[in-house]
Amino acid sequence: MWQAEVRIDLDAIRENVARLRAGTSAELMAVVKGDGYGHGMLPAARAALDAGADWLGVCTLDEALTLRRAGVTAPVLAWLLAPGLPLHEGVAANVDLSAGSVDQLGEVLVAAGRAGHPARVHLKIDTGLARGGATAADWPALLEAAAKAQADGTVEVVGIWSHFAYADAPGHPTIDRQLAHFHEGLALAERWGVRPRYRHLANSAATLTRPDTHFDLVRPGLAVYGLSPVVGERYGLRPAMTARARVMLVKRVPAGQGVSYGHTYTTGRETTLAVVPLGYADGIPRHASNAGPIQLGGRVRTIAGRVCMDQVVLDCGDDPVVAGDVATLFGPGDGGEPTADDWAEAAGTINYEIVTRFGGVRVPRVYDGAR
Repeated sequence: MWQAEVRIDLDAIRENVARLRAGTSAELMAVVKGDGYGHGMLPAARAALDAGADWLGVCTLDEALTLRRAGVTAPVLAWLLAPGLPLHEGVAANVDLSAGSVDQLGEVLVAAGRAGHPARVHLKIDTGLARGGATAADWPALLEAAAKAQADGTVEVVGIWSHFAYADAPGHPTIDRQLAHFHEGLALAERWGVRPRYRHLANSAATLTRPDTHFDLVRPGLAVYGLSPVVGERYGLRPAMTARARVMLVKRVPAGQGVSYGHTYTTGRETTLAVVPLGYADGIPRHASNAGPIQLGGRVRTIAGRVCMDQVVLDCGDDPVVAGDVATLFGPGDGGEPTADDWAEAAGTINYEIVTRFGGVRVPRVYDGAR
């Protein structure tokens, strides 16, 4: 008997990847960073590859090496690389590495020397997100260093890439500006003799809405897991995660009873309270206090009072709720249960954050559709 669980529908991940793959002529990189957006990196990666993903994308070197140690041989790109990491281990494992500055490229060159063979590198240009990547002012120096290293046989420049700031708002003027800057960066690379096989810019939102940004490779992340990056649109995607728990305790309390820490909720009449053993240590945002929706007993109810570390309380009125009943926080929505989008709205955040919070030691993941 389980107390709480996160169920992951691997067939939904496969269906989502197949849908995304059918919508582009480019190769597809399924992004599985953040433990597969909370869905489990390895099962999600394998399901994505089953469905035709060509690449896998991660942030950290450790994530990439975990994939390799698990026997994943597909191309993998790791792009969040702080100074001083053992990048030679990535080079030796045939992991593609990102470089967005001359200094970062320099660390990759040292790693290639230690590994004893050329490193596969993707050069990142900052086209307007002002996060990772070389600015327009620094781009020529990075290209010069990369061209020299490639001529020396130290690296193979496999890709040039960038990332959108506003692709989740189709029609935003920054999208076209960033696309123009990307083209300019590619043209300059061409003049330096840097002609990589892969040019990539499109995240989930651009993969779904801007085919002119697909180039040679697209990098959907959130959409792989069935969630839309564009509010109010679904694009035929199916959410893969369902989070639920069994009611631990029910009790009758009188009108005027304060509930949970700080008594931020007070019962309006005699009522039944149901205690659900999930809290912010398990993934429920504390900002969802007095706001988070949970389906219990055929109805969607709102959390009564503050979210605690380990539990939340629901006011069930006179409904016949009993201990052991299943409370569903979110799922695909097929049975009227809330979705991750509903939780994002209730907590004032985004659906990405909701799913990446769930699944871990206390709340095990259970996989449907494993092969």
